[in-house]
Amino acid sequence: MTAFRPARPPPRRRITWISPILGLLVILFIYINHQNASSPIAFPHKEKNADTACPNLPGLEDIFVVLKTGVTEARDKVPIHLQTTLRCIPNYIIFSDYAENINDVQLHDVLENVAEDIKQSNQDFSIYNRVRAAGRTALTTADMNPDTNSAFGKPNNPGWKLDKWKFLPMIEETLKARDDAKWYVFMEADTYFFWPNLLSWLGQLEHQQPYYLGNQMQIADVVFAHGGSGFVLSNPAMRAAVTLRKDNVDAWDRVTNDHWAGDCVLGKLMADAGVGMLWAWPVLISGQPSELDFFSEGYRKKPW
Repeated sequence: MTAFRPARPPPRRRITWISPILGLLVILFIYINHQNASSPIAFPHKEKNADTACPNLPGLEDIFVVLKTGVTEARDKVPIHLQTTLRCIPNYIIFSDYAENINDVQLHDVLENVAEDIKQSNQDFSIYNRVRAAGRTALTTADMNPDTNSAFGKPNNPGWKLDKWKFLPMIEETLKARDDAKWYVFMEADTYFFWPNLLSWLGQLEHQQPYYLGNQMQIADVVFAHGGSGFVLSNPAMRAAVTLRKDNVDAWDRVTNDHWAGDCVLGKLMADAGVGMLWAWPVLISGQPSELDFFSEGYRKKPW
């Protein structure tokens, strides 16, 4: 039997040249792992454009959005809506009391077809006539007075006093601009919509029926949709309102003159046209989001 003999140790020369190689491999291994751990993984980058940034929302083509504003606020408030609220809306129009272009978007004078004798004799049109004649340079410090919102609006604000005259002409001018929309969504410069919510809700209603949807308010015996909360009219409701007003424009101008709230005047027109208001709270609300009671069951409804 052959006795066990220990393995022969490797020659010193082999150790001499192997050791540096192993050392380099260890250093390289540590370096690579450190780089992988500290460097982010690169993914292909796609340039965003208007099409990819806007969601595909069913029903978006069925609505026509109407933004109502005025010369004293338009330059401050319209641009942000063009970048946010209206950015992905394919069909909309902006009405004001002064025709001008803001960020390459045309604002239309909604009061253009109001009777000239009313414009010249009614003090509510003082700011309108000055700006129409001389442009924005005619605006005064008093015109820009924000005034405090009271139970009767802002009676010391010239732009606010003029605003009531916009509501009824706005309905007719909107139908002239587009007469085939299923829904007409009206908003003001301090209104914001969550479009997926609104479209999902409207999708459950029959657009062929005369609908007047809004955040309910009441003055005397008239229940109406609060303008600042935004309101919605179906196509048949729009046509009913326009037809009734056309039957006696002078009479409705007198109603507007004798009232202080244009959205209430519109509510009366809708009621007289046979289109009652559907209370839409809490889908359409007023006030700040922070003021909403998420657990409220007002009007026998829950927000969620």
